[in-house]
This record gives sequence, C-alpha cells and structure tokens, in this order.
Amino acid sequence: MIRRLALLLALALALASPAAAEEVVRFPASEHERTTLAIRSAADTDAMAPLIRDYQLLYPDVTVVYHEYITADLFSRVAAACAAGRGPSDYAADVVISSSVDHLIKLANDGCARSHRSIETGRQPDWANWRDEVFGFTTEPAVIAYRPDLVPPEDLPRSRVALVDLLRRKPETYAGRIGSYDITLSGIGYLFAVYDARAAATYGRLVEAFGRANLQVRCCTADLIADLAAGRIVIGYNLLGSYVYGAIRRGARLGVVVPRDYTIVLSRAVLVPVTARAVGDAFAFVDYLLSERGQRVSREQAFFFDRTGPLPEGVDGPPSLSAAGAFRPITVGPVLLAVQDRAKRARFLAEWRQSIGAEAPRGERRGEEP
Repeated sequence: MIRRLALLLALALALASPAAAEEVVRFPASEHERTTLAIRSAADTDAMAPLIRDYQLLYPDVTVVYHEYITADLFSRVAAACAAGRGPSDYAADVVISSSVDHLIKLANDGCARSHRSIETGRQPDWANWRDEVFGFTTEPAVIAYRPDLVPPEDLPRSRVALVDLLRRKPETYAGRIGSYDITLSGIGYLFAVYDARAAATYGRLVEAFGRANLQVRCCTADLIADLAAGRIVIGYNLLGSYVYGAIRRGARLGVVVPRDYTIVLSRAVLVPVTARAVGDAFAFVDYLLSERGQRVSREQAFFFDRTGPLPEGVDGPPSLSAAGAFRPITVGPVLLAVQDRAKRARFLAEWRQSIGAEAPRGERRGEEP
C-alpha cells in the first residue's frame, strides 16, 4: 500500500510540472481517422516532422500527436506513468523518443518498455538495439562548429590535439570565444563528455585548456548555434552535428568539422512503453524509423548524417563517419546505466568544474535538449 501511494505521488508530481515544458503539434490523418498515435519526444518537432509526414503516407488513417519536451521532463513523466501502472488519458504515450539514450535504457531496465521483433529490428547493429526494446535510429556525430569568417583556415582544428594546441598558441585570440555544453544541464553534453573521457588520453588536457580559455558554457545546442551565428563565440566543441548542419541549410554562416582523431556518434533512440494504447501502430512507427525508407528521409530531410555513406556536402571530415576507425558510437545498451550512477556523476562533474573553473549551480538539473 505504501509503495502504491509513493508511485501515485511520483505521477502527480510529474504531471504538475509547468505546461511550458511541453509543446504539442497535431498531424491530422489525411483519410478517415482510424486511430491516434501519441509520440512523447525530446527531438525538435521540425526535425521529426518530415519523418512523421512520410509515415502518414504509408498510414494515412493515423493521426499523430507529437509532444516535445526537454529530456529530463520526458524521462520523469514516462517513468512515473510506468511506475503507476498506466498513464492517465491526457498523458498517453505510444512512442517515446529521446536523445538522452541512457534515460531510455533506464526505463527499459525498469520494465517500462515493450519488446518488438521484426525484419527491421533484426537488421540493426548490436550497438543500436538493446533487448529488442530500445532502438537507435539516427546517426548524429559530435562536431566542431565554427565561424568561417572569424577562424582563419590555418587555425581550424581538425582534432582534439589540434584544438588544445590552438588554445596554447593563441590564448589571447580565443579567450572567451570557445563554447560548449554546460554538462551539468545538458544530457547530450554530459554523454559526450563521458565518452570523451573514455575515448582519449587527451581529455584532461582538453578541459584544462578550456579552463584557461574561459570556456563559454550553454545548456543547449540551439543557444550555442545562436552564439556562433552572432559571433559571441567563434568555435563550438562537441555540438550535435545534425542541428548544426540543419542551421547551415537554413542559412546560418557556419562551418562543420568532423574530428579526424575519433568521432563520438549519438544514435537517438526510440521505445514503445508498456502503457502504450496503440501498440500495433507504435511498432509500425518504430519499423518505419528503422527502415531503408525512413533512414533515407532521416538522412536527407531530418538528421542529415549516415553511418557508412559520405558526409553531407560542405562538411570537413574523413570520407565517412566509419572511415579509418574514427567511428565511436554511444552504445544503446546497459553500459549507459553507469551514466545514471549518482556518485560517479557527481565526481565527474566536480572534476569538470574544477578544470574549467566553473561554480556548482544551484538546483542542478539533468536536462536537454538539444
């Protein structure tokens, strides 16, 4: 009885969060509506809209209601609904999508995801499929973004070692003009930083160089892109490549470098929760995202990068993300549960703050994004 009351309290608290944290867009069925598919997501509506509309060409009798959140709010609401046994009618979730893949792994590990096997799920690489419950469906590299008119070609860093060297050689030129995520606020930024620390011996030198250069930190990719576009910073480190390239396609005066030493790649993930009502249509949407058709739309209209194909036009980097052993995917799997460990997270953040000279913020929140 006590546990039941605690679960209901958790659900009530989740539903009591400000309405501004959620944005809702309705994609009406083009034919007589058979059902409504509720998608709860931490991906920008503009990025997902081409995929939703193309899915509806295959299923014209399905209305899609798309709810966009920051990742922390999405996770808390879905977790609370799962713990309570079902979500209320105004919080139905048939599909859950997040860039903070560790959140979805935690949900699946807690028994909140439905298993789904199909031809499409069987084609996924091991690192993009966990227990047939959580599936990675995008290819989004962490990139170095820059202002081409403010960074001379000879200064352009194409690796982390080159970036450290640049900040050592020209400290006055770039002091206060390098930006990256505030990893105490950004779920994506924290994931990228953790994988940086695992992947390279240069991580310690890099964050120390950032500290000396007065690194400008922001919560979100959109804020960093805006600072770059305005010239408040001239180089952005570890930004989400899909969003930077999308800004370039919309006219932003930016350049993109895929690092040559290694490239951390996020695969935005999807699951169908146990509380889903339109289960069959939810599985069909997952299959669409993983299908060759869905991947083509994703590559051409939404997230722009491909695992094995050439980089998008104008991107400075290796022939492909998988070339020369540089491809370092964030594995969709139990290794991400360690990212949720509070003690390890606290130690990592304390060391990061000390290196860059940042103070611990009040009311720290694991947010994003992007």
